[in-house]
Amino acid sequence: MEHGVKVATEEEIRIWCRICRAEDQIPDLVATVRAIQTMYQELRRQTRAGMKRLMRAPVPLYERTRRFRIYEHNVIPGLFQTPAYARAMLTFWFGFLDAPNDLDEAVDARMDRQRVIHSRGKRFDVLLEEQALRTWFGTADVQAEQLERLLTVMSHPHVSLRIIPLMIERPCVASTGFWIYDDAMVTLETPTASLEVTRPREVELYTRMFERLATVARKGQAARELVLDVLGELHRH
Repeated sequence: MEHGVKVATEEEIRIWCRICRAEDQIPDLVATVRAIQTMYQELRRQTRAGMKRLMRAPVPLYERTRRFRIYEHNVIPGLFQTPAYARAMLTFWFGFLDAPNDLDEAVDARMDRQRVIHSRGKRFDVLLEEQALRTWFGTADVQAEQLERLLTVMSHPHVSLRIIPLMIERPCVASTGFWIYDDAMVTLETPTASLEVTRPREVELYTRMFERLATVARKGQAARELVLDVLGELHRH
């Protein structure tokens, strides 16, 4: 184990922690072992059979999650995207990842995932940076349609959607978007890979980051006014 030839088993971790009187470390270390093989998932490998498969992969996770905490800084979350917005956004990734072009099927799969919004007993707490409202995918008309869709989503009883304005004093800045599933897992994406974080202490840190960001986010009518302001700019454009 010291030379990296073998990975410790969960039972070996429990025994070693008991010997060292460090039982409090067991949950994090066990979670680390379970995540070693799956934590870093290369997007090019995942999309070799097309993007549709990648779009369907999270469905079981969505179905078992009760509370979603979603933070995005420059894109509207996939659960709330219109078909045209999703199509414009996904088009880039086919060429970038050299993936087989199954765009129609991928968009359909992404739209199909949105059924989870209407499932009973689920809660969606969403934080968006104002920049996400202003980052275009496609034409101005596509972006305007997307913002109108966002206004509809904001009225959904299971969705709390708050927006962090651009020009404010803020307590922190998150370096990337992230999704927290209950208190069990965090996922985030880089341009080349998706990451899954399951160590309890790391998940707790993402939760703390989410809560700090939320302290300066606008909600309710104030959030709607931000969307309407950007929508008005698009119509004038």
